[in-house]
Amino acid sequence: MSYAAHFGLDREPFSNAPDARFYFNSEQHSQALVRLMYAVDSNKGLAVLVGGVGTGKTTLARRMLDNLPDDRYESSLLVMVHSGITPEWILTRIAMQLGVEAPAPDRVTLLKQLYDRLLQIEESGRRAVVLIDEAQMLQTRELMEEFRGLLNLEIPGKKLLNIVFFGLTEVEECLQLDEPLAQRVAVKYHLRALTVETTESYIKHRLQVAGAKRMLFSASAIPAIHHFADGVPRLINTICDNCLFESYLRRLDEVDLKIVHSVAGDLGLLKQPLAGGVPAQEKLDDLDEIENMLDRLEQKI
Repeated sequence: MSYAAHFGLDREPFSNAPDARFYFNSEQHSQALVRLMYAVDSNKGLAVLVGGVGTGKTTLARRMLDNLPDDRYESSLLVMVHSGITPEWILTRIAMQLGVEAPAPDRVTLLKQLYDRLLQIEESGRRAVVLIDEAQMLQTRELMEEFRGLLNLEIPGKKLLNIVFFGLTEVEECLQLDEPLAQRVAVKYHLRALTVETTESYIKHRLQVAGAKRMLFSASAIPAIHHFADGVPRLINTICDNCLFESYLRRLDEVDLKIVHSVAGDLGLLKQPLAGGVPAQEKLDDLDEIENMLDRLEQKI
């Protein structure tokens, strides 16, 4: 028996594997998508989404790709998996993704092929869009110059290609490797960590998608989860998943504060200091004492 069955869930709600069903349209994610879509719809050329590790950049990139219907866009999503990428690889891959058949091995011919293909896309009434995930891997000036060259593919009064970078904060340093490219960023948006209130909404949303009929986390558990995860969705998922499993092992009906403490300790998150410099473990001891006091008061009543 899995913890999903124990809690009456259709599936595990906090997997970190990409799953469009669990997409959480927070206010900032909604604002980011609106701005990025505006950039491509207006042919702005270059847009950038910046966020910390686990804040939902890849999820948003996939969401944006889903929002680019084939009848209006020729779009693709490229993930930069390492920093050893070359300008030749980038150019060839983008050409292939946008429909260039048999890309030429030499750069000049390949650029001509790509330009002709972009003209075809334009004549069909569509826009060409390339989304680049993990853009902080683009760590050389040569790569930045290549993207600047791609943005120069245009016709009078109109750009033929729109590019959107999704990356860690280091992507801004990459852009500075080629100042003319950095100056061409038309739209930029920063993803921040979730607030406590948004964290609660996020947890409820994922539980509901998984088929939960009730809230499975106590009111006191939510702020602790937010603290130990620093409001980062990926860490929230990891903590919540472990909390549900631990509660299942203990045959509990919900995740309480003590379960969160236990899981945070197992994951090595108790070392993180709280705001104001108070050690996390000291704060947890205080919370335990408060809980004990409340229990004694309830017994007296």
